[in-house]
Amino acid sequence: MKTLIDNTLDFFYPLFRRFFDPTTFRYAACGGVNTVFDIFLFFLSYNFILDKQSLDLSFILISPHIAAFLMAFLVSFPTGFLLMRFIVFTASPLRGRVQFFRYLITVSVSLCLNYFFLKLLVEHVHLYPTVSKIITTFFVIAFSYVSQRHFSFKSTKASS
Repeated sequence: MKTLIDNTLDFFYPLFRRFFDPTTFRYAACGGVNTVFDIFLFFLSYNFILDKQSLDLSFILISPHIAAFLMAFLVSFPTGFLLMRFIVFTASPLRGRVQFFRYLITVSVSLCLNYFFLKLLVEHVHLYPTVSKIITTFFVIAFSYVSQRHFSFKSTKASS
């Protein structure tokens, strides 16, 4: 699978060479695919699994948009880490467990940003949940790229 993804990215990179260095292109492509996957999972979870109903865990009641966000996260978190580790930031000399721990930290901050923006946009601005998720994603992407490139998968100073 890694070879297929690498070959696909290498095939399309010349079209974007003027705009992106190879790492940024790979981040945009892999992150973009994982983001679309996450939004799709959010949509499915919110509209079909939860049927727009709150999730009652008997000890806590979770609103449907937050429950859908968490459900999508449980799938997109590991796929995102694997893409970043093995496809995007391959030059990082950090051990896998260090990368994973750092990735977990940056994703935890992203989770908080997602939660805050979803609550704000759905409950206070009254936007549709899927639209709110898409808007929120744009804010979180900038933070994620910088933190992953310079912290989670930090490589040598020359390539940073």
